[in-house]
Amino acid sequence: MRKLFILFISLVLSDSLIAQELKANVNIVSSKVGSNVSKNTFQTLQTSLVNFLNNRKWTNETFTQNERIECNFLLTLEPTDETNVYSASLIIQAARPVFNSSYLAPIVNYKDDKIKFKYQEFQQLDFNENRVSGNDGLVSNLTAVVAYYVYMIIGFDAASFSKNGGDVYFQKAQNIVNNAPDGNDITGWKPFDGVRNRYWLVENILNSRYAAFNEIYYDYYRSVMDKLYDDEKVARATLFNVLEKLNTFNVENPNTMINQFFFQGKSNELVKILSKATPPEKAKAIEILSKLDITNLSKYKDELK
Repeated sequence: MRKLFILFISLVLSDSLIAQELKANVNIVSSKVGSNVSKNTFQTLQTSLVNFLNNRKWTNETFTQNERIECNFLLTLEPTDETNVYSASLIIQAARPVFNSSYLAPIVNYKDDKIKFKYQEFQQLDFNENRVSGNDGLVSNLTAVVAYYVYMIIGFDAASFSKNGGDVYFQKAQNIVNNAPDGNDITGWKPFDGVRNRYWLVENILNSRYAAFNEIYYDYYRSVMDKLYDDEKVARATLFNVLEKLNTFNVENPNTMINQFFFQGKSNELVKILSKATPPEKAKAIEILSKLDITNLSKYKDELK
């Protein structure tokens, strides 16, 4: 569990308890939006999103400063034919600390290309988890998307410290999906919007058919990453067990979103762990990863020679 994991930090900083869970950075890229819209509009939006993410209480837990989850949101805007309406992509990144080290292991590294929303400068960013969709779907869509990824980040973070520890937060994300804004070309919330979207990510992680993935996910962080600096050889051996289990999971459940989601942002980390493996172990790793992470296969072949 995250709190037990960094209890010693909490004790030292016991006077600095805070409610907020995130330490989020937000950047907005608006270079493709024409000069007819003031750039101050996007600076205001960026500041509002920072406050929305960092100053809101997302859970019933109490976090210390050192427990806050480090994450980044990069929102890239493009104009549309509608006034104050934007099409956007959002890159979401989050990481959690590794025991006995200063290293932060990625837990989320994902790009969502299916966001359309309406925003006017100084517009209040509202979100109510009991009434996700407001009167204007385009106005409420941005905060719904951001809140969804907040709960996914908190969920994956909790699941990396405790088996099924993220379920309560994944369920909150699923509630957003079930009550998401609709209409006006709003996409990403429905099963028919594609095979890689917000609907399928949370559906996969909560689907009892894929329960084995939750065990694998937990083992990767607690039995591999958190043991790496105590006993690297044992941790690396456990990594091979995790990869074998992931391969079995992939064979039994081909083309699931969560399997591909897991590997996004992991290639550098895996190369570093496997760099000290024996040649036969490296060959075995490349064989497994060629089935699980095809996108980064050339990197594995080049750097695990």
